[in-house]
Amino acid sequence: MNYVDGFVVPVPTAKRDVYRRMAETGATVFKEHGALTVVECWGDDVPEGKLTSFPMAVQRKDDETVVFSWITWPSKAVRDEGMKKAMDDPRMQEAMKDMPFDGKRMIFGGFQVIVSA
Repeated sequence: MNYVDGFVVPVPTAKRDVYRRMAETGATVFKEHGALTVVECWGDDVPEGKLTSFPMAVQRKDDETVVFSWITWPSKAVRDEGMKKAMDDPRMQEAMKDMPFDGKRMIFGGFQVIVSA
């Protein structure tokens, strides 16, 4: 089964195009280093919860939009090697210099796929 890195991040709504350009660069770099797919989703129906929610989890501000994204890899071993190479890639370092979001509020993690239909 594949391996998936998942991310949830609050992005200033006014910086959507800046984020998209950074994400496009990242997608190119990740795929060159072994990723199968990179998906970036701009939230448009992400409700506030009473106990938990995406907006609450990332402490979304009124002028921010929640972005949900994932990278699919063939395996955890490919991900470990590919992620290191991607983070060392000068294009990625340049793209991340002026990140259009507060990285301290990003949620991320790696996941083993147990069902894929």
